[in-house]
Amino acid sequence: MIVQRRAVSAVLAATALLLTAGCSSDRGGPPGGDGSAAARGTTSGAAPSAGSTAPAPPAKGSVKVVRTVTENLKSPWGLAPLPGGGLLVSSRDEQTITRVDEKTGKQTGLGKVSGVSPDGEGGLLGIALSPGYASDHMVYAYFTSASDNRIVRMLYDERKPPGEQLGAPDTVFRGIPKGYIHNGGRIAFGPDGMLYAGTGESGERGLSQDVKSLGGKILRMTPEGEPAPGNPFKDSVVYSYGHRNVQGLAWDDKQRLFASEFGQDTWDELNAIKPGDNYGWPDAEGKSSNPRFHNPLAQWHTDVASPSGIAYVNGSIWMAALRGQRLWRIPLKGTEAAAAPQAFLKGTYGRLRTVVAAGGDRLWLVTSNTDGRGEPKKGDDRILELRVT
Repeated sequence: MIVQRRAVSAVLAATALLLTAGCSSDRGGPPGGDGSAAARGTTSGAAPSAGSTAPAPPAKGSVKVVRTVTENLKSPWGLAPLPGGGLLVSSRDEQTITRVDEKTGKQTGLGKVSGVSPDGEGGLLGIALSPGYASDHMVYAYFTSASDNRIVRMLYDERKPPGEQLGAPDTVFRGIPKGYIHNGGRIAFGPDGMLYAGTGESGERGLSQDVKSLGGKILRMTPEGEPAPGNPFKDSVVYSYGHRNVQGLAWDDKQRLFASEFGQDTWDELNAIKPGDNYGWPDAEGKSSNPRFHNPLAQWHTDVASPSGIAYVNGSIWMAALRGQRLWRIPLKGTEAAAAPQAFLKGTYGRLRTVVAAGGDRLWLVTSNTDGRGEPKKGDDRILELRVT
């Protein structure tokens, strides 16, 4: 495993539809499908159940766009709500982090993150707040450098002038393979206080099945970048493997982890993550009869999905689709899909990158039309507030 860490300061089921390989990229082409609630090309399969006895949510739900929070964002990627109000959003290509007032939509630039090298699908990607943010004011970021993908943390000092509020990046973890495509990039702190990261195989398929490689994995580490206690592989941050390009991470109310994953020609996936399990890529795409591989709980043809961010609200996973240009709802019963996935907002706002729980029945939803693959309209890109049931 090519890893270099250092401690930081104490300041803190249908017929396969063959498409081109490029369709699986997070920068894929125009959408397909008929847009019905259970759209063509979706199937749901069983993943091992955790034995939950909680009732399943209704098979059908609804989405209402409450308002547009802000507009004219450039290549937005990650979103992190601040505990005292405000939303931090990262720009993949501009290499900046901006604070958005969620009430007025006012944007304030925190600053540019040094060391970012945008190229293709790489750049400044996911962001997350330290579990101790109230006292340490640390913002974590996953980005592509000139040599690798890495995770850093920075002090956010609101007392300084706009544009100068970010401290120098302090590297927590490095050595994640980079490529023009498949850089992963989502990071999130779990209920256990550990830092999770979804990585891609950077276009080199063999990395996904190599547990000594950091590519094509979900990683789990301490906030300082060390292997987290209880990880399935000794002295390793690797938590699960056999992934192609993970860009969505979310936990349900039972602290179970779910992840979205880009397929190649046939199936995109939503997976229930079990530590140490093999999710099949490149030997399996979507559901497989091979018992070595953990099957997805739901899968989609790539033209109606290309999933990025996910969030858990009201008993369902909500999944933002890029090429599919829609928001998917997957009702859960334990770690299984309780009903067929349901699609909303098809084509209404273009490519959808990130979705984050906003409290209660609300979601923040970030569009992604200025990333080089979309067709920007006036006001793009934007953050929307949704009410879901």
